[in-house]
Amino acid sequence: MVTLLSLLSSNVMATTVAGMRNHTTRHGEDARRCLTDDGLAIALTDFGGRGPDLLLVHATGFCAAVLAPLARDLAGSFHCWGLDLRGHGHSARPADGNFAWSGFALDVLAAVDHLGLHRPFAFGHSCGGASILLAEQARPGTFRGLYCFEPIVFPADDPVENIGMDNPLSTGALRRRETFPSRADALVNFESKPPFSVLDPSALAGYVEGGFELVPPEDGGDGSLVRLCCRREDEAAVYAQSFFHNAFAHLGAVKCPVTLACGEETDVFGLPFLEQYAARLERPAIGVLAGLGHFGPMEGPGQVAESVLNALVPDPDTPPS
Repeated sequence: MVTLLSLLSSNVMATTVAGMRNHTTRHGEDARRCLTDDGLAIALTDFGGRGPDLLLVHATGFCAAVLAPLARDLAGSFHCWGLDLRGHGHSARPADGNFAWSGFALDVLAAVDHLGLHRPFAFGHSCGGASILLAEQARPGTFRGLYCFEPIVFPADDPVENIGMDNPLSTGALRRRETFPSRADALVNFESKPPFSVLDPSALAGYVEGGFELVPPEDGGDGSLVRLCCRREDEAAVYAQSFFHNAFAHLGAVKCPVTLACGEETDVFGLPFLEQYAARLERPAIGVLAGLGHFGPMEGPGQVAESVLNALVPDPDTPPS
């Protein structure tokens, strides 16, 4: 408990947010936020590090801050960046509530452009994995290489029909507790409940810090009351839309190397799915990480970082950032 609370109050956000203060992109712009082609403000994170650029993209319901431990373990080989996908963390939500996953590709491409990244590597977890695949499909040649940990890609050439909010993940999201008396109370709640209870302490603290916001006084806030940044109905809509994107049908358009990884103990998108993706990719590789589940990047960031380093071996002539 003391360890988690100290992480929450001290160095987690120093890693993820303070590094953005007064930082400018290579084009001289403020690096903390960017605008997508459809006009949404997306929050960016400079995790630091030295080496080729690596963009990290989180899973549904989370935020960039949960990937801070992973970024820390990669800092000796990559300059890591993150973003909060639309409707998550400190990014804006679509006013019309439309969470088509093509929008996440726009978020990724906006971050690449705003930060002035030239053919960076990209890492994506779950929804984030699908997002970087969709971004590369929308603009071929954007990335030098991809690492997708259990990307949410249904193996169908046509979008799945007749599945919307009536699915277990959306139903569960709508039941999620949305407010807590304080961040400390939220932390105590999550550290004892799966799947959050298996997360690395720094990743969990990052979620509570970056994935919650103070409730403003006009909404009943008292200066301590916090609520989810990713609203329940928005998370449910994201899950519902996961069935309708067409990343699988266009995997052949992805020409860069793609590492597909899963946790050995996953109950979500495991090896049988990865093998179907690999059959359509031009330069695939598959990795199964022992002892991890679907939340592997947040469960065992060190183990996942080692896998990423083995997969995304930077070219010797790639200039450091």
